[in-house]
Amino acid sequence: MEPVSHDRLAGISAFVAAVEAGSFAQAAARLRLTRSAVGKSIARLEARLGTRLFVRTTRSQSLTDDGRIFYERCARALEELDAAQHVLEAGRDEPAGRVRISAPVVFGRLHVTPVLLRLTKRHPQLQLEGIFSDRLVDFVDDGIDLTIRSGLLADSDAIVARRLGEQPMVLCASPAYLESHGTPHDLADLAAHLGINYMRGGRAFPWPLTNATGHVVETEIAHRIGFDDIGAIAAAALDGAGLAHVPYWLVNEHLQSGALVRVLGEASSIMVPLHVIWPRTRYLPYKFRVVIDALLEAIPPSLRPANKLG
Repeated sequence: MEPVSHDRLAGISAFVAAVEAGSFAQAAARLRLTRSAVGKSIARLEARLGTRLFVRTTRSQSLTDDGRIFYERCARALEELDAAQHVLEAGRDEPAGRVRISAPVVFGRLHVTPVLLRLTKRHPQLQLEGIFSDRLVDFVDDGIDLTIRSGLLADSDAIVARRLGEQPMVLCASPAYLESHGTPHDLADLAAHLGINYMRGGRAFPWPLTNATGHVVETEIAHRIGFDDIGAIAAAALDGAGLAHVPYWLVNEHLQSGALVRVLGEASSIMVPLHVIWPRTRYLPYKFRVVIDALLEAIPPSLRPANKLG
């Protein structure tokens, strides 16, 4: 009997992932490989078996009869391997190994860092890396295990998401700015004001605000300054540069002290969902589950205002 080598298992994992994901590209995302690597691994597997497993066109892929038979056996074999790994990890008292987690810069610094620090004290065998950036990271190219993202998520079979909560947004400005420019009372009044916009790639993102009929509308506002960092936006608002639309947790203390003033009331208090996301796999390592559970426990309370938005 031919011994089972690492290359043989790698080819089988890539093959099963390609079947279940529906494409080589999605399989690559799940396995944290490049699409080319998945394609080459499956090609080597087909050459070793002496048969074609897929019928591929530029728009679709489907299993051959041999591929369907081979998949059924391989899927069962991988399930057995996963079960064996579950048994081993279930006997461990401590999670171990490296976990790399990405989050937006300010949110990561204020909310994720304390969670990671507590985890390192509680679980000395964990190695945790926080990668804080406002750009969208790629699980494969950036070597990320978990990522935190705000906003609505596109449907994808390649990822799993757990909702961490919702971020209340608030439209605010400094008293000095409002004294100089007046206080807006409805969305139409914003035409006479300056905003401090969130910018990325030279594009200013509009603000989702609620109109008089209760519908959320994407609202654009004139601006003279913008940033790709919400911390800088809050600092600019404190300096009187204009109106800012930011998460409530970022400016809570300034609103309580009066350094910033909320405007437009309920029109600005939309809720933005926040998720922790990871690539879909058959088996979620215990170390990931420990970090995810810690985030689910710590993050939701930190998003809620200490006092009701008024």
